[in-house]
Amino acid sequence: MVDSPLTTNSWAWWFLEQTNAIVTTLTGCFVLYTRSAGVAYFAIGAVLCSVTVKIVKRFVRQPRPVQTLSGRKKKSYGMPSTHSAVITYFAAYITLACIALPIHSSLPSGTITRVVPLLVVLPWASIIAISRIWLGHHTWPQVGAGCAYGLLYTPLWYTLWVRGGNEYGRMLERSLFGQ
Repeated sequence: MVDSPLTTNSWAWWFLEQTNAIVTTLTGCFVLYTRSAGVAYFAIGAVLCSVTVKIVKRFVRQPRPVQTLSGRKKKSYGMPSTHSAVITYFAAYITLACIALPIHSSLPSGTITRVVPLLVVLPWASIIAISRIWLGHHTWPQVGAGCAYGLLYTPLWYTLWVRGGNEYGRMLERSLFGQ
């Protein structure tokens, strides 16, 4: 196992072990708060990214590292890292959205809405991806493959939205919420 800056009794270790639940909860809350079809589409993309990575894992069948920081070995395969793929998808899609998509009416308009998400998600995503190695859940190649998967998946999913999905999203918002 790679030397880790974490110990099993630290809040950082707990936080990084719980990233799946934390990121999923925050995303769900954001979908409910905005009632945006675009945000819901983004969240569905994250779920599909996770599912497709898990399918790839079943074909590659590369084991995880033997030792973990917590002492518990995960039973699933390690290549590519699902956490790394999905959090890279989050970082890449949010970056594209902040740069190119219109700001949803439920959010404040202005530069802050385009900049603050990037200042939060980019470092957070990097730490989460690296933590998969620190925690002993994955090797560097497994995390690298996960990040590459997320970077390849994101433009495909984003393109589906900007090339027509957004029109259906607007119709859905109007019919459900009168927005």
